[in-house]
Amino acid sequence: MGPLGWRGILGFEYGIVQAPLGPDISGPELVAAVANAGGLGLLRAPDWESPDYLRDLIRKTRTLTDKPFGIGVVLAFPHKENIKAILDEKVAVLQLYWGECTEELVLESHQAGVKVVPQVGRIEEAKKAIDAGADAIIVQGREAGGHVIGQDALISLVPRVVDLVGGRDIPVIAAGGIVDARGYVAALALGARGVCLGTRFLATEESHAHPTYKRKLVELDETEYTDIFGRARWPGAPHRVLKTPFFTDWRTLPSHENEANQPVIGHSTIHDKEKEIRRFGGTVPNPTTTGDIESMAMYAGEGVGLIKEILPAGEVVKRLVAGAQLLIRQSFSSEITSTLG
Repeated sequence: MGPLGWRGILGFEYGIVQAPLGPDISGPELVAAVANAGGLGLLRAPDWESPDYLRDLIRKTRTLTDKPFGIGVVLAFPHKENIKAILDEKVAVLQLYWGECTEELVLESHQAGVKVVPQVGRIEEAKKAIDAGADAIIVQGREAGGHVIGQDALISLVPRVVDLVGGRDIPVIAAGGIVDARGYVAALALGARGVCLGTRFLATEESHAHPTYKRKLVELDETEYTDIFGRARWPGAPHRVLKTPFFTDWRTLPSHENEANQPVIGHSTIHDKEKEIRRFGGTVPNPTTTGDIESMAMYAGEGVGLIKEILPAGEVVKRLVAGAQLLIRQSFSSEITSTLG
């Protein structure tokens, strides 16, 4: 990265992470494209035990890139066999979310040569991750799309975690509402060494999202923090969604209602399973999804208003890096010189 002295993180060329988009939106094509561009792409493990399928997913990704990549696992769902498969395959990075990153798991991963990167939304969680020996920490602000674990805004949470990490070599990675080079540079100013982007990588050519979902990310600018989707499947898991006409009509869904007694509005092949999608089910549409696509959950972060086009994932990485270098070199260097001069 030349005179800026930027170094990538965790052995990756750039400090740019593509979030593990659930349930299967970040597949081999997206992850490989990000990896080939020098970023850290994260596959998403199924929310059920399926170790053989997961091995195939890893191997398929390896046919598309010879660069390292990672996998995200949501600890709220069955995962022991899946993690065993990930460690057996020696994937570069195990990303964890919504559960405790234990010292035992970190140790086991390190013995397999796998780095562990938990995502946290609270300062207490960050403390536990540091104590457990995590290799890096993704700090998620309330601005983020999809399931949101904390209540703090990114701008206050990142510096607190950076201060907590102190002199230890544990890169802090900022997540939530970051879409372009301006957000990247802002995160660096807060002390982060990398950024994790979900919505921006969702709106790429290689993402496994349904074309209608991608189109809505470009068309719509507003999101809302809610809990109306997937209450039965994943209780106590608030999320940020696009304000689609469907969501606006149903946003005040009474708290005792959930998807369990709702009509089936579509069908989808998710990873290795055929699934019914019920109204308020919380499953986003992928290219296999049939039915009433417009009434399905569409997660997005607060930065969605900055997304104006669907881009190749490699181009997203390239623009982030080039844009950030330009901003730092032109805007800040000259301003600092003139202010101090």
